[in-house]
Amino acid sequence: MNYILFDGPSRNNLLPFTFTRPVADIRIGILTIREKWETFLDSTTTTVTEDYLSDKYPMVEMDENIMINASFLPNFELVEMVKDLQENQAVFKDEDVIAFHTKDTQDDINFDNYEALEFEGDLIKVENTWDIFSKNGEALQEDFNLVTKGRHSQPIPSSCNVIAAENIFIEEGAKLEFVTLNASNGPIYISKGAEIMEGSLVRGPFSLGESSTVKMGAKIYGPTTVGPSSTVGGEIKNSVIFGYSNKGHEGYLGNSVLGEWCNLGADTNNSNLKNNYAEVRLWNYETEGFAKTGLQFCGLMMGDHSKCGINTMFNTGTVVGVSANIFGSGFPRNFVPSYSWGGSAGFTTYATKKAFEVMEVVMSRRNLPLTEQDKAIFEHIFEETAKYRRQ
Repeated sequence: MNYILFDGPSRNNLLPFTFTRPVADIRIGILTIREKWETFLDSTTTTVTEDYLSDKYPMVEMDENIMINASFLPNFELVEMVKDLQENQAVFKDEDVIAFHTKDTQDDINFDNYEALEFEGDLIKVENTWDIFSKNGEALQEDFNLVTKGRHSQPIPSSCNVIAAENIFIEEGAKLEFVTLNASNGPIYISKGAEIMEGSLVRGPFSLGESSTVKMGAKIYGPTTVGPSSTVGGEIKNSVIFGYSNKGHEGYLGNSVLGEWCNLGADTNNSNLKNNYAEVRLWNYETEGFAKTGLQFCGLMMGDHSKCGINTMFNTGTVVGVSANIFGSGFPRNFVPSYSWGGSAGFTTYATKKAFEVMEVVMSRRNLPLTEQDKAIFEHIFEETAKYRRQ
C-alpha cells in the first residue's frame, strides 16, 4: 500500500515550524511524526504539503493510496485500523479525519461517499505549537517503548549515578561518565554517537539525539528532547529542540521549542511564567493575533535558522519566526517576524542574501549544503512574511 501523510487543518497553527517542513517532519518524543508512522507501518511515506515545499517534500501518488493526517501520532491500535482500511473507508476521531483509503485524486475527495469508522481510543494530536512541548512526555514514553522493543541497551558506565536503570537505554557509541541519570519519572534515551559530559544532571523523560552533546554541569529536567547534531548546556526544562541547534552555554530554556539550525547566545534566558501567573497567550499565524494556550507555563517558540546574541532575554510566550537575528539589551517584543534583525530598540529587515551567507557557513559545519531548493523555500517565506515586518 502507498501511504501519504498530509498536513491537515492544523498546519497554520503550527507555524513557524511548518514554514520550513511538513507537519509530518515535526519532532516530538524521540522521533519525528514521519519516523513514527514509517516505523509502525514498516513502509516509506510521502507528503501532501504546501506547493512551495513540494519540490523538497514530493508526493508519490499511486492507483490506491491511504492518506494519513500527520497531526495524529500513531499507536498500535490506530495503525491496525489504518492498515485494514478498504477503498472508500475513513477513520475519524470525533469530527477529525485521521486516515482514508482512496483511488480518487486529491481534488475529488468527498467524505459523504465514505464509510466512517470511529476510533475510540486515546490519541496524541499535535495541533498547536505548544502541544510539541506540553505533550512531549507522553510521546517520548510511547517512542521509547517502540524503539527499544526487542533491543538491549549498552551497559551504563559504573561512574554514573543512576535511578531506575531499567528505564534507561544507551545506544552503541554513546559516551557518558560521572553523570547522574534519574529515570524514575520517565525514560532516558541516549542515541549513538551522543555524549553527556561529566557533572551533568539529567531527569527523565529525556531523549538525546544522534551525535548530540550535553555539556559539563548541565541541568536537564524532563520531558525534554534534544534532536540530532545539537549541543546543549545550562538549564533546560520541558523543551524540544528539533536538531542541528545549539544552546551550549549557561542560561534557562523552559517550556519551549526550537527548530533546526538555531543558536542561543551565552546566558540567554526565557521566561515561562507571567509575573501575575495568568494564562499565557501566544502569537497565532492563522488568526494573526494572540491565542489562548490554556497554559500557565509557556516559553519560547523559535523557527529554523533564528539566532540570538549573548544575554538575550525572551518574555513569556515569545514567538520568533524563521531566520531572525536578535540582540541587544531589554526584552524584544513577544512576536518577532521572520527575517527580522535587531531587538528591543527596533528591527530592520534581514535580507535573504545576507541570511543565505550565514546559512551556508552554519550548515557546512555539519557537511550539509544549502541547496537551491532550500533557497527557493526561504525566498518564499521571506515574501510571505513581509506583511509582519511592516507592522
